[in-house]
This record gives sequence, C-alpha cells and structure tokens, in this order.
Amino acid sequence: QVQLVESGGGSVQAGGSLRLSCKPSQRPYNRSIYAWFRQGPRKEREFVALIRWHGGSAFYADSVKGRFTISRDNPANTVYLQMSSLNTEDTGVYFCAHGTQYTANQAAYDDWGQGTQVTVAS
Repeated sequence: QVQLVESGGGSVQAGGSLRLSCKPSQRPYNRSIYAWFRQGPRKEREFVALIRWHGGSAFYADSVKGRFTISRDNPANTVYLQMSSLNTEDTGVYFCAHGTQYTANQAAYDDWGQGTQVTVAS
C-alpha cells in the first residue's frame, strides 16, 4: 500500500494561484498513475486531473482544463498540481490518489491521501 501525503493547500483570493504537492511513501511502479480529486462543500468527490508517472501523459476534467497543470518530479518523487485562475467553485478538499489504471473513475484508485483544504474567496 502506498501512503500519500498532500501539502500546499490554503486560502487564496479569486484569480490567484496555489500549488499542491503529493509525496508518495515509495517509488512509483511502472504502471503508477497519480490523480487529484476534490470534494467541495455539499458536493460529491470529483475527478480533477491525472498523470502517468512513466511518460507523463496527463488528463484533465473539463472544469480545470487550461487552468490547472499536473506534473511529477522524478528525483523528488513528488506529484504537483499547479492551480491558476482560481474561482470559488474550486474550493474544497483536494485528495491525491494512486492506482494503476489511466482513468478518472475514483473507484479504480487503491491509495488515498488525507486531503488538503483549498479555499478560494471572492
């Protein structure tokens, strides 16, 4: 089981930026996929973005495409989510997840972090 630790959440004004980090407890597998999900107030948890560790191919939810960028740093063994042009709809708890399927379906992910809060003020 992979333990995931998120960091980088906080409060920001609308239009601002934040960068989230996700640190896995072990080196990625050949098939490792890392994803970010979020859960806003009174909302279901939803997919945000994912990245294939080997190769770096990424996929985004339509709601964040063009504003968020997911990336990974191999030497640092860390996954990032750079968020720009934030709006109040982006408020929520952001979770890092690890699995081996290239999918936005959260049921496919085996390992989850505790989450980090992002609050965007208008």
